[in-house]
Amino acid sequence: MIQKDTIAAPHTPDRALLDSLDLSRLPRHVAVIMDGNGRWARKRHLPRVEGHRAGIASVRATVETGARLELEALTLYAFSTENWKRPRLEVMTLMALLKEYIRRELASLVKNDISFRVVGQMEGLDPSVQTALTEALRATAHCRGMVFNIALNYSGRAELALAARAIAEDVKAGRLAPEDVDEAAIESRLYTAGLPDPDLLIRTSGEMRISNYLLWQIAYSEIYVTPVLWPDFRARHLLEAIAEYQKRERRYGAVLSEAPIEEEPPRLQPAAVL
Repeated sequence: MIQKDTIAAPHTPDRALLDSLDLSRLPRHVAVIMDGNGRWARKRHLPRVEGHRAGIASVRATVETGARLELEALTLYAFSTENWKRPRLEVMTLMALLKEYIRRELASLVKNDISFRVVGQMEGLDPSVQTALTEALRATAHCRGMVFNIALNYSGRAELALAARAIAEDVKAGRLAPEDVDEAAIESRLYTAGLPDPDLLIRTSGEMRISNYLLWQIAYSEIYVTPVLWPDFRARHLLEAIAEYQKRERRYGAVLSEAPIEEEPPRLQPAAVL
């Protein structure tokens, strides 16, 4: 059962927002594009890496809030394959911050029964990063609470290409018949296999694009864009996104039943002039 006091203190604006939610209609899976670290730092006349460093607190707040809301899954977009184009110092700092986060938060993840997973091509990362990630995967493998996915060295198009390659190999080897290649066959070969698709996709910093993120999985996701820069994102911003999500009708291409349109009463005709 969700313990509201662990999310927001009574008699606060955050608690009023939490109390306004229908806790029986929370999204099962929330995906987040964490954007705005560089702009956050620039506004404060700081190096870009300081924006990434400040963003760690937002990761912690979002993961903790998601777990306390008992979401089934939370997926954060941390590093795309395109991010390798950034300055080498920035990339090195990002990887160092990732290792620092795992070192500091792993015990908390285990304590809160959070299962840590990696979405992306882990083998393309520095060996020291792979070691830290593997340790987190091993330590939380027994956890049965919220699944915390972190998208690293990730590309939505590359993920689909890998799934297609796996299907082609299975068909060639006779493990899969061509006529059995369907949506389920593709989904089972994605990084997120076994998880529900995101109900809600949040993007911070106001940018209106999906940046090659979970292209298959977000086919029917509700998209919520906030101007809040990622380092400023906290529990109340996640609650605001969920509140907006609950205002929407999820039709999945169908038409929901509508109230009948009332016909206007017949108008009186003017009397004929004799």
